[in-house]
Amino acid sequence: MTHEHYQSVIEALHECMAACNHCYDACLKEEDVKMRVGCIRLDRECADICAYFEQAISRGTPFISELAQVCAQICEACGNECKNHHHEHCQKCAEACFKCAEACRSLIA
Repeated sequence: MTHEHYQSVIEALHECMAACNHCYDACLKEEDVKMRVGCIRLDRECADICAYFEQAISRGTPFISELAQVCAQICEACGNECKNHHHEHCQKCAEACFKCAEACRSLIA
């Protein structure tokens, strides 16, 4: 894999992490927080795996394929949850999650 290819994945991971953190924070401020429990939980899971995977790629992990598979799965789940909510922050998060899942899948050997 070329450095440029990893760089685009790293950028997608970082953007997804930031979108999930924003969505998490915004969902906690909504009046119907109990209706957002699934979204909030997946936002945390997704932000955490994206941040970890970004670091792992940067340090040359030998587990690229394995981590990419897990990350893609979590990003897809988070995106599917967020797209069910009509708030702008959820829609933007879903978009970032789906983009990241696609980027991660490009690394699966």
